[in-house]
Amino acid sequence: MISLRQRIVWASLLGSAALASSGAFAQAPAAPGTSSSTPPAAVAQADGAASKAQHKRMDPAQRMERMQAHRAKRLAALKEKLKLSTAQESAWTTFAAASQPPAGARSQRMDRAEFAKLTTPERLERMQARQAERSAMFAKRAEATKAFYAALTPEQQKTFDAETVHVGMHGHRGHHGHGGPDGQHSAAPAKS
Repeated sequence: MISLRQRIVWASLLGSAALASSGAFAQAPAAPGTSSSTPPAAVAQADGAASKAQHKRMDPAQRMERMQAHRAKRLAALKEKLKLSTAQESAWTTFAAASQPPAGARSQRMDRAEFAKLTTPERLERMQARQAERSAMFAKRAEATKAFYAALTPEQQKTFDAETVHVGMHGHRGHHGHGGPDGQHSAAPAKS
């Protein structure tokens, strides 16, 4: 969930980028070899904001495809770094299969309009059922991961630990750069 403060920052960045690109600030072009007045960090932030805006407009099916491609790429990189033996291949296959979201998980979501028509107790029941489904999927994934981890050598376990440390932070404050290198917060979170 994006806080009000983050929304304001993103809106400011997008507005600044739009003004700068529209030519509202007429500037003479920088001479070759001299630095422009826009610092690289500001350009990177504007590019990140544009990327986020593009991500939100993306069709859900395209977004799912993109996420699956990214997940497959990460798994392939992990498998390469682990240098698995042939005896470990079956454990890898089970782990990789459990790491994938179930087919059609996105289609199981209820439309917002339908959800709004439900009574509060019905909504709570739906949310509780969905939470139970997620808990069951997590338990299945956790068991497959533990079984795979047990099949690894101590050196491979160290590699696995180092490569998967960020996975638990997805969706929490440690994601998107709010946490330190170890995922810990260096300061109290800002109130929104």
